Amino acid sequence: MGEKEPHFQYNNLKKRITYPFILLVRFYQTAISPFTPSTCRYSPTCSHYTIEALQKQGLFAGGWLALKRIFSCHPWGGSGYDPVPEKKKNAILKD
Repeated sequence: MGEKEPHFQYNNLKKRITYPFILLVRFYQTAISPFTPSTCRYSPTCSHYTIEALQKQGLFAGGWLALKRIFSCHPWGGSGYDPVPEKKKNAILKD
């Protein structure tokens, strides 16, 4: 009964690791973004996408998705609805 399930420990660790990065994005959303023109070409916005990607995918995969999204946000890039993809199940460690 004292043993916690491994996936619970993994999820808890993932949340602790991604939390500071989510705080940085939240800071941007509240302190910087209101003073800049709204130019995001995607829905959800890049900052919302980043938070969701970090929560769903973790730091590395979510961070990579966020960077790809931010770098594609330019006049010649894509636009429209672009949700965070669902996490692929890992055969070794399942969420």
